[in-house]
Amino acid sequence: MNRRRGSGFTLIELVVTLAILALLAGMAAPLAETLVRRDKERELKRALYEMRDAIDRYKLYADAGYIDKPAGSSGYPPNLTVLVEGVRDKRSARGEAFYFLRRIPRDPFAAELDVQRHWGLRASTSSVEDPREGDDVFDVYSLARGVGLNGIAYREW
Repeated sequence: MNRRRGSGFTLIELVVTLAILALLAGMAAPLAETLVRRDKERELKRALYEMRDAIDRYKLYADAGYIDKPAGSSGYPPNLTVLVEGVRDKRSARGEAFYFLRRIPRDPFAAELDVQRHWGLRASTSSVEDPREGDDVFDVYSLARGVGLNGIAYREW
């Protein structure tokens, strides 16, 4: 009587395989979380750069006389919305305008849906240590709490 041994895995083989898979998944989860966070930080840097570049171009155009600059004004935009809605080109007879942003970027760490509330605004008359809003927008910063992978708080980027 020759019995054929059934093909398949034993219970011990299955348990060992599942243990190895669980160990690998446990090691991969923190790595995946770090990668997602790094992508969000990269998006935050890009958004800050985009807005700061638009603010600087607005100031450059105001100082060059391409757009209206009220007397006594610093030349910086009065708010972020102006950068999206555009500003009339003084040199154009047809009423053309300069647009500095297509839209106000979203802070990837902000839970708030309103993009106007994602960003802190710093006026040209306030200090870096104590940023305050004012008559113009000199700089923007994230209102997100937390510290980046580089050890610097998101508010200080």
